[in-house]
Amino acid sequence: MSTAVSPLLPPGERTRLDHWRDALLADPRGLRLWRWLAPAIVTLVAAVLRLIHLGDPHALVFDETYYVKDSWSQWVLGYPSTWPENADDSFVAGDTDVFLGVGSYVVHPPLGRILIGAGMALLGPDSATGWRLSAAVFGTATVLLVYLFARTLTRSVPLATVASGLFAIDGLGIVLSRVALLDGFLTFFVVLTFWFIALEHRRSGDRLAALMLARDAERPMWGPILWNRPWLLAAGAAAGAATAVKWSGLYVLAAVGLYAVVTDALARRRAGIVQWPMDAVRQGLVSFVLLVPVALGVYLASWSGWLFSTGGWMRSTPTAGTGLWAWVPEPLRTLWAYHQEMYGFHVGLATPHSYASPAWQWPLLIRPTSMYWHQDDAGANGCALPTGCTEAISSIANPVIWWAGVAASLYLLVRFVMVRDWRFALVLTGLAATYVPWLLYPERTIFQFYTVAMLPFLVLALAFALRDIARGAGGMSRASGQAIVVVFLVICVVVSAFWYPVWAGLPVPYEFWRLHNWLPTWI
Repeated sequence: MSTAVSPLLPPGERTRLDHWRDALLADPRGLRLWRWLAPAIVTLVAAVLRLIHLGDPHALVFDETYYVKDSWSQWVLGYPSTWPENADDSFVAGDTDVFLGVGSYVVHPPLGRILIGAGMALLGPDSATGWRLSAAVFGTATVLLVYLFARTLTRSVPLATVASGLFAIDGLGIVLSRVALLDGFLTFFVVLTFWFIALEHRRSGDRLAALMLARDAERPMWGPILWNRPWLLAAGAAAGAATAVKWSGLYVLAAVGLYAVVTDALARRRAGIVQWPMDAVRQGLVSFVLLVPVALGVYLASWSGWLFSTGGWMRSTPTAGTGLWAWVPEPLRTLWAYHQEMYGFHVGLATPHSYASPAWQWPLLIRPTSMYWHQDDAGANGCALPTGCTEAISSIANPVIWWAGVAASLYLLVRFVMVRDWRFALVLTGLAATYVPWLLYPERTIFQFYTVAMLPFLVLALAFALRDIARGAGGMSRASGQAIVVVFLVICVVVSAFWYPVWAGLPVPYEFWRLHNWLPTWI
């Protein structure tokens, strides 16, 4: 028999929502059930929103014109190939093997294309569902990761459910799961990295405390050096995978490395270690060894198709080496030269684009990216609407979730300054790693949809803020705070339902599409 867990609040302070929560979670059997059921329901909702009509439109959407064709040729050849001029139409029509077999100059690492190619190999390269299957699977899995990350941070089923549920219904996450671009895969590996770091923080903190208790000295001069940190190794592998999708994963690797060093230092100071600053340096060097080499190994492994073939871009270009550089195998020297070209492209990219949006605009949601727009008259191409059909795909986030998430992030920063909570620090670190570096390139051609990597941290900040409101922050009663949270969540669901046709490219009347242009810059 199991015993019920007594409520944490005195009876006079408990609301109807508190009673309902206790009825679901206070009993250990109910808690075990909802630990599985809550993430299963949220993930199922995310899967439906991402997979339904995934193959529509049967057209190369936005930068799918690059990634889909490059992914298929890389899957077949081991490297991206050039294509004949005007190959998009023939590819969409099902003539998918007309690539020329000559290495193509691409400016992102291979892992994202490998994953897109896997979906195409499974369902066929002539299927638009196949093009986007991997993006949808990884996008759905990211929702589950957000739940697991939030649950590890807070050990709260309701908070984790709210955070992952908001991510599941947000348009930015939905759209980047329904088109074959790289940013959805990047987001998956970014969240995976931070989840591993959260697991590492809990494990290493407990181990350090246990080791210090076992020592006789009240204030030891030096603390133990922790080598057995499997979650840190896993975080390095995940950050390496993120970097193998897009180089912005490097910022994540640097951020979690810095976070590990700082939190190790603070833990040693709290443990009473006399030489805690130098002790943290010693542990920091070990953390570097655990984190960075595995990340480099994963990154290089993603290039194996290029390394073990001869047709890739620059693969057969002789690269001279002198001194110690001469001891590096020539394929690696050539790969380094290729990376220098890639770097030159990225730092010099300033091509005008009508949907370009510098990073300072992102918090304001000024210029979302229109990825697809098509219009048919009534009766044309199967249009069943009497006034004609408009199909659009906009990568705009749910405006309510987005703006509230930005405000909540500022609130979380203030809360962190006040209470120094490591959980707040980790969320803010993720937000900084996925946003701040883009501010360094104000002239570069970048887009609002890059913020999908920020979104998990925004919804986590929002979930923390909503929890404080539900507890009666600012002098309000718990009942009032919980009512505000419930109303806010209902509004988020209603707004997502209103926007979903414009995220999924469903046929709608033109006037309905116009209702979504709340700002002139959203057209």
